[in-house]
Amino acid sequence: MDTPPLDAFEHHLTSPQGLGRLPAGAATVSVDGGSCCDRMRFSVLVRGGRVLDAGFDAEGCGAATAAGSAAVTLVRGESLLHAAALGTGQIAAELGGLSAGKLHAAELAADALARALGTGARRGAAMEPHPGRTLVAMSGGVDSAVAALRCAESGEALAVTLELWADSEHDAERSCCSASAVAQARSLAHSLGLPHFTLDLRREFRAGVVEPFIAGYAAGDTPNPCVRCNGHVRLDAMLELAQRLGCESLATGHYARTAEDEHPDGPLLRLAADRAKDQTYMLAALSPASLARMCFPLGELTKPQVREIAAGAGLPVADKADSQDLCFLAGTDRARFMARHGGPRDRGGAVVDRDGSVLARHHGQHRFTVGQRRGIGVSGGAPLYVLDKDAAANLVLVGPRSALRSTRVAVTDARLHRPGARVDCVKLRYRSAPLRARLPAGVAPGTHAALTIDLDDAAEGVAPGQLACLMDGELVVGWGTIARERPPASALWA
Repeated sequence: MDTPPLDAFEHHLTSPQGLGRLPAGAATVSVDGGSCCDRMRFSVLVRGGRVLDAGFDAEGCGAATAAGSAAVTLVRGESLLHAAALGTGQIAAELGGLSAGKLHAAELAADALARALGTGARRGAAMEPHPGRTLVAMSGGVDSAVAALRCAESGEALAVTLELWADSEHDAERSCCSASAVAQARSLAHSLGLPHFTLDLRREFRAGVVEPFIAGYAAGDTPNPCVRCNGHVRLDAMLELAQRLGCESLATGHYARTAEDEHPDGPLLRLAADRAKDQTYMLAALSPASLARMCFPLGELTKPQVREIAAGAGLPVADKADSQDLCFLAGTDRARFMARHGGPRDRGGAVVDRDGSVLARHHGQHRFTVGQRRGIGVSGGAPLYVLDKDAAANLVLVGPRSALRSTRVAVTDARLHRPGARVDCVKLRYRSAPLRARLPAGVAPGTHAALTIDLDDAAEGVAPGQLACLMDGELVVGWGTIARERPPASALWA
């Protein structure tokens, strides 16, 4: 590319390319510039593997107009992958370099361009399959960064990051799915020389993850939103994008492996080499058809090895702390979140024992989960645990730890990828160890409205709404959602 003349900024400011142009059929996004009060609307028309046209509108300072023009100049008529590799630095260079006071305009244009390209690729990209090309899911953390590094070392790698949630009370720095996390992941991908795509899935995430999460707690369950997100929202969108970009596979930074890859019914998940970091439980709802198109570059590594690789490569996230919260709860608490987003609000209810005696008052059954001990509001005597909840009556049933034990687990909406006879253990919570278990004789592969799992040893605190991960040794052969077997708490003394 020729070096731009010294008056490049003035040229783009006075003769902006694509200003006011919104090509028919183009993907258009709007981005706010935050504290600088700028705003940009950017459009790209993607067909096949090229950006056929681009245009923009800008509000605010003149630098935003110049930066939008520079972005249009850089991408119009170029290959999609070339456009996706452009960032703040290239836009600033097209303008002849920017002072610190104007760099925000290039950042705004780069963000708008990236979002428009992601939307455009979802709609119009149709690239030929390219052997060895991998789309890598990047969150801005060390695990996905090392996954991207390993994929780039072994073939051609592209990167994608999802924006899933935005909220005024959201702590963007502690979340893996915020606009801030997207910007960090994009910068990291570009530093590795990878084209990067941004997908805005906020609407799908609310409908497919957040609303069922709120409804689950309102119904008295303890839902697992991460399982739903991986199985039905996030990875489906990235697999579709991978196909549009001609990628052989989608890689993620999860600690997991696959097995039985040549089986006619598709591969199965296998526990990661690092059992302390294993994430197969959170991926259990993935179908074998999806797994056949995925790879897990960290499956054979331990977390210390991953950090060592990152440090050796000079990655700035080598020592970045892992995210701990549910991504959409970062910076807030569950009850406050649900109250703000249409879920159950606090209302007084009773904490009762198995005889129906009222032991304490509470502010809402949605604040509790089966197996909980702390925060019940009952002091003195033997420790008490939440045994069950009755959402309709707003009751929380408590009792001794022994009453939590069960040797039978009911599940609904079960999926089996292999014959039920192969099930020899079940994992009932993400951080719990698998328990020896079996299904009734003759259960075939496929979907089942309801199943009963018999345990060799009693489990404690089996929580309705959580996932039951059905296993054959270290292989995941199916899953189901834990259901409530007993009657509502209020019926116990009716």
